[in-house]
Amino acid sequence: MNQFDRRDPNAAGADVVGELERGRACYRRRAWADANQALARADQTAPLDGADLELLAMSAYLIGRDDAYLAALDRAHQAYLNAAEGARAVRCAFWLGLRFLFRGETGRATGWFARAGRLLEREEHECVEAGYLLLPVVDQHLDAGDCEGAYATAARAAEIGERFEEPDLIACARHVQGWILIRQGQVERGLALLDEAMVAVAAGELSPLMTGLIYCSVIEACQQVYALSRAREWTLALAEWCEGQPEMVAFRGVCRVHRAEIMQLHGAWPDAMEEARRARELSEGVNRQAVAAAFYQQAEVHRLRGEFAAAERGYQSASQGGAEAQPGLALLRLAQGRTDAAAAAIQSALSATTDRFQRTRLLPAYIEIMLAAGDLEKARDACRELQQAAGSIDAGVLGAMVAHACGAVELAQGDARSALASLRRAFEVWQRIEAPYLVARVRLLAGLACRALEDEEGARLELDAARALFEQLGAAPDLARIASLTRDTPGQRHGLTRRELQVLRLVAAGKTNKAIAAELCLSEKTIDRHMSNIFTKLDVSSRAAATAFAYQHELIGPP
Repeated sequence: MNQFDRRDPNAAGADVVGELERGRACYRRRAWADANQALARADQTAPLDGADLELLAMSAYLIGRDDAYLAALDRAHQAYLNAAEGARAVRCAFWLGLRFLFRGETGRATGWFARAGRLLEREEHECVEAGYLLLPVVDQHLDAGDCEGAYATAARAAEIGERFEEPDLIACARHVQGWILIRQGQVERGLALLDEAMVAVAAGELSPLMTGLIYCSVIEACQQVYALSRAREWTLALAEWCEGQPEMVAFRGVCRVHRAEIMQLHGAWPDAMEEARRARELSEGVNRQAVAAAFYQQAEVHRLRGEFAAAERGYQSASQGGAEAQPGLALLRLAQGRTDAAAAAIQSALSATTDRFQRTRLLPAYIEIMLAAGDLEKARDACRELQQAAGSIDAGVLGAMVAHACGAVELAQGDARSALASLRRAFEVWQRIEAPYLVARVRLLAGLACRALEDEEGARLELDAARALFEQLGAAPDLARIASLTRDTPGQRHGLTRRELQVLRLVAAGKTNKAIAAELCLSEKTIDRHMSNIFTKLDVSSRAAATAFAYQHELIGPP
């Protein structure tokens, strides 16, 4: 007999009770790792009952031990069956099915949902678990394209939750209803339901698992419809919730990915890179989707900074992890000067995408690439689709995306005046939401529009402002582009506008002001003003001197 066999059984029982109480206490104060360790020690001495096995399972999930979560929850399910607590067994089966569904293991998920439904049929009295089992039915309706049926089913789940005063079910069902309305194009009504669910989340009324799930789902919905102020608000709230539970691993990686996205938008690119790196570290082996999203976010910053090799690796890693590498990878090809490859990649991605929100995410890049490829017709068609999406979603940010894209298309069509009006509408929104990179991009286009309108001073102001922002951000490819657009020409060295240079060349060809006015479809008074400006800028006093200056400085060319 060893020393453990000689222990007082009463003392051993006291140890079990002590560990169990310690585990429960740690769970209540959200010390998840300590709770898991204490509950596991108690379980090794004497098997836990169903309720404590649920605590063991949840604490395992929250510290990132997914397989341990599933194993403990499976045991809890069996313990409830053995104790003839069918409703609780149904609930465990529901959560097992949901987790397998999130992991992409559809067969196991369907099996557990089916078992839960069979067990529910045995219950003599109505129970709240019937509401939980309506949630997979909602997904079935959505997969079949039946949004009305999905909404009605979610409403029934919410009603059951209210009847049994079950905050988790109420909030989950309401948030699902919000998603369905958004999918139908009723964005404001949908967002209102998401906000309603978030009231319960913010008040701490929900379980830790449901709290994290709804946080992530609502933030994703806000991002899809470009409700960026809401996305930022809930991301900050999620970050605060995570920071209040230092031992929690679940949801922290996803939270940091969302924070990285916000930091990138606001121009804090080094901080965005660091957040994405930490998201990868936290999510490795815990949440493959979060790891892939973090890789994509890092690749985006690398691309914008001109670090093309690192961007290439990032997009590849994101794709291997299951994330969509577009539109970032296509934009990388464009930045590398591989326009044909960029066009092929973005066209392939768009043609394979039917979801309206996902197409909206791809369209701005598609328009930019088609313009670079010289396919104005496809760019126009995509711009019209983006306009239709903005009309149904009615979001300020999406409206700015439309104005930005339309401005680029109008400029390519030669309608600089309309382009400038569109670009200024976009500028107002990008400026308001503090998106410096987008501000710089739109100001670059505005500078080109001003130049086309012969407003050289306006062009210089816009391009200088864009250059300053690109320098501040470290956007090397954009800086190179703006340098090529503003590189001095002989005429520009002497301050002549394009129109003034055109007039000077006609003067050098021996034409009179009247002849020049007729050729350029301008009034003689306008030509007189151009001549006065030319004399002043070149510091000459006659047409002959101006002509001599033009030949001396090689300004003569085709008018």
